[in-house]
Order: sequence, then C-alpha cells, then structure tokens
Amino acid sequence: MVSNSSTFGRSGIQDWLFLRATAIIIVLYVLYFIGFVAITDITYDTWRGFFSSSITKVFTILTLLSILIHAWIGMWQVLTDYIKPVALRLILQLIIVVALFAYLIYGTIVVWGV
Repeated sequence: MVSNSSTFGRSGIQDWLFLRATAIIIVLYVLYFIGFVAITDITYDTWRGFFSSSITKVFTILTLLSILIHAWIGMWQVLTDYIKPVALRLILQLIIVVALFAYLIYGTIVVWGV
C-alpha cells in the first residue's frame, strides 16, 4: 500500500472515516446551537452565558478541530488530484496548513479568551 506523509490519515479508508466522524461532530454542534436558539429568548446575557459554559467551549473547540481536519483532508484530496507539479502542490499545502493553524490559534483565543 502506498502511504503519503501529507495526508491526515494513513489510508483512504482512514481519511474516509475521519471525514465521516468530523461531519457527525459538526452536525451535532449545529443541532446543539439550533436547539439553544430555538428554545431561548436571545439576549446578550443568555448569549454570553451560553458561550461561557465549559461544555459549550469544549464543544466549540472540538467542532473547530473537526472543521480543520475536514478541510485539510478535502484540500489535500483536491490538491493531489488537480495540482500535478510537486513543488507547487507542496507550497499550496504549506500555505493551507499555516492558514488552518492560524484559524486554530485564533479560534482558541476567541473561545477561551486567552
């Protein structure tokens, strides 16, 4: 079996499973958020209280990580399929990794108020 070090998983099956698992986490977060909005009269205090709870913070960071993993696998597949020059593909992958890492840092700062 061919293994590429720039993939998130070790094989296509593992990448497929990561995509499905991250998609489930994202859907659960969306349902959690829609449920809150549907049953609550939104004011600044309720909104702040919702995002102040540890459960929401952890769930938000988990969802952010899921989105970033999902994005990395998808972008890796697109770049691998459509960008044939290796040097260009690696440069684009590096740019994407830096951007995703920046999103992770910024998202963590926003959620946890670090």
